[in-house]
Order: sequence, then C-alpha cells, then structure tokens
Amino acid sequence: MSDAEQFNEDYFENGVATGLSGYQNYRWLPEMTLTFAHKIIKNLELREGDRVLDFGCAKGFMVHAFRLLDIDAYGCDISEYAIQNAHPGTEEYLKLMSGDGDIPFEDNSFRHVIAKDVYEHLPEEVLERTLRESARVSERLFAIVPLGDGEKFIIPAYENDVTHIQKQPRRWWDQKFEDAGWQVERFSHLVPGMKQNYAQFQKGNSFYFLSRASNSPREHLFDS
Repeated sequence: MSDAEQFNEDYFENGVATGLSGYQNYRWLPEMTLTFAHKIIKNLELREGDRVLDFGCAKGFMVHAFRLLDIDAYGCDISEYAIQNAHPGTEEYLKLMSGDGDIPFEDNSFRHVIAKDVYEHLPEEVLERTLRESARVSERLFAIVPLGDGEKFIIPAYENDVTHIQKQPRRWWDQKFEDAGWQVERFSHLVPGMKQNYAQFQKGNSFYFLSRASNSPREHLFDS
C-alpha cells in the first residue's frame, strides 16, 4: 500500500475499530473546529481576508471554519478519499497533492501555511521537501507536531495511529526547520486553548511559529 492509500475510508471512518488511527466517523464538529480556528487566528494575528493554506487539510473542516471566520483559506491533502468527501462548500478551495511533498500552489500564494498534526506522518525525505515547498509558497509557517524520543511519543495516545512515523525530539525538528530555510520566531509546548486534553504531558506537543529565514533576524529559543 502506498503512503497515499493508507489514508483511505477505513482510516477516517473506522480507524479505532481497525486499529489504523484514532478517528471514528470523521465528521464536522463545529464547536471544536471553530474554537480551534479562532485560537489560531488570534495567535497568528491573522486579519480578515488573509490567505492561508491548511497543509494536510483532510476533508477541509478547518478550511471551512477559517472561511466562516473571514479568512481566505485553502487546503491540500494526500488523501484522495478525504478530498473526494470534502465538507460541502469547500471543494473549490481544496487540492489533492502528490506523495512527493510538492505543494500545488504558486509561489508566495499565502500569508501563512498551517500544518497541524501532519508532519509526523511524513517520511523524512518527503518532510524535507514539503518544508522547502512551504517556504516557497509562504513567508510564515505555523506547525504543531507531537514530540518523542525517536522511538515512542511522549503522549501515548499518538501511538494509536499507524501512520505516525516521526517520533522525534524537539532538537531534531529544530534542525529540520532550519535546514529547510525556516527560523523559529516563537516556540511553546503549550498554547492556551489548543490541545488542552494533553496538557498533563507538559512537553508532549510542540507549537512552532516560523518565518522564512531571509525575512527577519534569527530568534531560536531553547526552553527544554
């Protein structure tokens, strides 16, 4: 099975029952998704009409939430199943992407690329390429990735997804971002209103606020 084929109907609709993922009947949950989108808008200081890309958008639920909140949002995903079953009204804003890491949008198309819980799914070579691609289409990147020790995640629940292959520590991710041309403007293990259900694992998640290295001075903060 190819990487793309892993993200099929069973992955999204029967993931718990089949042991493939933590998803079961993956659907639009407006209160949760709109709240998360609002927190992202606030933390990124997005303004009405700002153009953003949800990288790894699945069925486009976050794209729909952003658009309801007046953000000009688009999405791309590797899953043909997810794109074909997109949330009603989002179809024209979503694109299917190939498995090589290329982003199917023009240079400098977005103010921000947002990558929430997606990079841990990517083989290292694809990850490196898509990070460079993100720097091609946007000056800024917001990434949320779970942390591990190279063999297992700090947060045990992340082990329930068979496509989670990058279980890396913070410094590994720091280096990947730097090598791809990104600099860390801000970093946190916890952001109020985001992933609060994992707050007891104080360093289990990472929130990266990044900019293209050529645009601003480096501020690389190590707090671990």
